[in-house]
Amino acid sequence: MSKFEDALTGCKQKMGELGIAFDADLLQKVTKGLGPSIYLADASLVSCSDQMEKDRVKNNFLIKKMGLADGANLDAAVTEVCDQVSSLRQKPRAVFYYLLVKKLGLEGRYA
Repeated sequence: MSKFEDALTGCKQKMGELGIAFDADLLQKVTKGLGPSIYLADASLVSCSDQMEKDRVKNNFLIKKMGLADGANLDAAVTEVCDQVSSLRQKPRAVFYYLLVKKLGLEGRYA
């Protein structure tokens, strides 16, 4: 199994732990879009207790990568996803971004 497949399998397991039905193709595309960061211990995770990290997710992913305009709705989406994954001790970035994509209806950007 490749390193990418290992990372993707871990993300699928986390989605299962959350009890969330998911689109495996979209999860794979979101994971692939993260590039080599999914292989780095610190970069592959999101810390919801760190405001700088939540701002980084908003600025680097939602605004820069996804092209969204800054607004309270983005902060609210990040907070809602943090609440959604609160039961996970470690929050994989790919799972976090997948949930943001679904919450904000951005699936078409991965078509």
